[in-house]
Amino acid sequence: MTDILSLDRPARPAARAPALAEMPSLIGLTRDEMGKALAEVGVPERQVKMRVSQLWHWLYVRGVSDFDHMTNVSKDMREMLKQHFTIARPEVVEEQISTDGTRKWLLRFPARGAGRPVEIETVYIPEEGRGTLCISSQVGCTLTCSFCHTGTQKLVRNLTAEEILAQLLLARDRLGDFPDRDTPPGTIAPAEGRKVSNVVMMGMGEPLYNFESVKTALLIATDGDGLSLSKRRVTLSTSGIVPEIYRTGEEIGVMLAISLHAVRDDLRDMLVPINKKYPLKALMEACRAYPGLSNARRITFEYVMLEGVNDSLEDAKELVKLLKGVPAKINLIPFNPWPGTNYQCSSWDQIEKFADFINAAGYASPIRTPRGRDILAACGQLKSESERMRKVDRMAFEAMMIANHGADD
Repeated sequence: MTDILSLDRPARPAARAPALAEMPSLIGLTRDEMGKALAEVGVPERQVKMRVSQLWHWLYVRGVSDFDHMTNVSKDMREMLKQHFTIARPEVVEEQISTDGTRKWLLRFPARGAGRPVEIETVYIPEEGRGTLCISSQVGCTLTCSFCHTGTQKLVRNLTAEEILAQLLLARDRLGDFPDRDTPPGTIAPAEGRKVSNVVMMGMGEPLYNFESVKTALLIATDGDGLSLSKRRVTLSTSGIVPEIYRTGEEIGVMLAISLHAVRDDLRDMLVPINKKYPLKALMEACRAYPGLSNARRITFEYVMLEGVNDSLEDAKELVKLLKGVPAKINLIPFNPWPGTNYQCSSWDQIEKFADFINAAGYASPIRTPRGRDILAACGQLKSESERMRKVDRMAFEAMMIANHGADD
């Protein structure tokens, strides 16, 4: 390195840019974007379409993370790709495994404007006949829902399409869910079929506040020539960003889940503050207009059960009225406690009474079995230690990173 920065003297712009430059990833690019990227580094125009097809297969069907494993790509081409691009997986900072088989990965990504590398959590939940991966879309969250642990972590930044997809790719790596991979001994996973059969955008962040990256990632995940997840097995959960609900139906077409949690505007204003901007009437209009609604393509309404707050039979009656005419399923979620919360979970007896009333009204209302509570992997418990740094602290940290040749001690 020609110039070592210190905390005492200002950085020279010419020295900082190369040191902080990151090799671009091919993961998360659309086919058109990938083709453009290849052409820009010298791939002949007549070869671009063929090369994109090759790379797409290796990345999303075979699941490789090393160009040298692309055996039908010439050595010269592989060397050129290695000089210009990366397809590496994110760093796994920690992997926790619950007593019920739930797995939680703490993943680290580059700073990309946040000042220091950022961390997010991804959760895998194995069940009989299915394996569900809960994916994050942001580092932190802006919505400050009062019952949610994730909401106590301020937004650091949005994840890129690459970083959203990387969570799925890494999970499939770790679970032996790509061709010619073995599932690690002792892993709890579905006995047949894909280990990751379902994806839910229910991790850290509000997906619809990161619409473009989420859209790109989910369209790649559901591409029939790649990862090939069925759109009926991909669910996007939102707290109710009404304009983007319309766009989700039109441009992505996956299943929709709504974090509802209250049936009156005054209570929902407190539990889910975005309700002040998009109240229940507007939210329900967007739900009724969601394309393809039917008994086979229902909207899931998530309802966390809070003792003495939203769990009365009167609340259940109002919920039935609110959902009238909407093909729906209501997921009743026993509240998962986290350090510092003031809420308590409703009693099991009260949850069952609430569910019985909803069922009698004709709506499926399964009570979600809490999973991964012992590793804080349950619904509403995800949080990382990443925090947005003040600009002066960020500049000092970046200087330290360069001086230490990128080491993060």
